[in-house]
Amino acid sequence: MVEYQGMLAEVTNIRGHGGDSISAYVARPLGPGPFPGVVLIHHAPGWDEWYWEATRRFAHHGYAAISPNLYHRLGTGDADDMAAKARAAGGVADDQVLGDIQGGMDYLRSLPSLSGKVGLFGSCSAGRQAFLAACRLKGVDAVVELWGGRVVMTPDQLNPKYPVAPIDYTKDLACPILGLFGEEDRGPTPEQVAQHEAELKRLGKTYEFHMYPKAGHGFFYYDRAMYRQEQAVDGWKKVFAFFERYLKS
Repeated sequence: MVEYQGMLAEVTNIRGHGGDSISAYVARPLGPGPFPGVVLIHHAPGWDEWYWEATRRFAHHGYAAISPNLYHRLGTGDADDMAAKARAAGGVADDQVLGDIQGGMDYLRSLPSLSGKVGLFGSCSAGRQAFLAACRLKGVDAVVELWGGRVVMTPDQLNPKYPVAPIDYTKDLACPILGLFGEEDRGPTPEQVAQHEAELKRLGKTYEFHMYPKAGHGFFYYDRAMYRQEQAVDGWKKVFAFFERYLKS
């Protein structure tokens, strides 16, 4: 006999950066818990269907999950349109993103069914933001960075919205990190990933990096040509094994 399983999934509002009310997609298992939490930081293409599905996937695996809409302040509409607005604005400032991630963490920790542990998950630009948040915010218990571009930045890439390269905060990382990357990616390049890993190793951080052959950027995205089925299936297994170890134990 299969034990009953169910989940609640909905759009709600949370307090983000500066106390702003922003939308967020929440999915959590039904039942008393306790469940660990995961904040999913959406990628540059937007607060889209893939991230909503990934949020439900975490709930299916026994996590209370939330994906804050980092583009909420740009208006409502199709994810592609909001992503275009974000690009035209030069992206979203790091401090604003960190405030919204903190809001997602605070929301999860307000749930009576939460175990107390919260991890971060992000891909592409959000992989960068997940690493940055794990270094700068308190109370992050584990972080998954998927092909985070611009963790390593050159001086000409810095600006008022992105004043410091995330790699320069590595010394402040206080939790384990899992990184998944593709050998054919150009952002981050394998050389940049090696630099990222070398800094983690130099500073004695707990990390696990995997570089997949025959994969480039975004190889988890089943709805895009960059999808690589074998690497994505293995990558998801590594994600859940990592969070099992550091959030559920």
